[in-house]
Amino acid sequence: MDIQVRPVVADDLPALLPLLRGYSTFYGTSPGDDELMGMARTLVADPDREGQQLVAVGGAGELLGFATLLWTWDTTRAARIAVMEDLFVRDEARGRGVGRELLRACRDRAHERGCGTLAWETAPDNSTAQRLYDATGASRDTWYAYRLPTD
Repeated sequence: MDIQVRPVVADDLPALLPLLRGYSTFYGTSPGDDELMGMARTLVADPDREGQQLVAVGGAGELLGFATLLWTWDTTRAARIAVMEDLFVRDEARGRGVGRELLRACRDRAHERGCGTLAWETAPDNSTAQRLYDATGASRDTWYAYRLPTD
């Protein structure tokens, strides 16, 4: 399969929205379209500040998947790290190397920014994603993820 991975640009946003919606639905959430587009526009406008979204594009120009990278610090390493917050591939494009290419591009972009580590999480029951991640040579962590609402 012919796959190109590149940063999201403003012209991608209408085609990106169904992917963002698919990712949210997969994880049982339903943020509004305006909120999803606001996030994507923020990352397109200033990819060096908070993070960047990447898309996998097929040979006919269709968006096959996306990944979201966030830039932060890891005190335990005293170093910059990149967090792959999202990785999503359309159902019909799965099993064709799209996720692997997105992950490779995330690692490369993190390296270019001087991040010594690319970190990510996945749901304990997402065995499909875990097979991909295990095949990359990444190591599983022992940390638990917590989220505390602020409102």
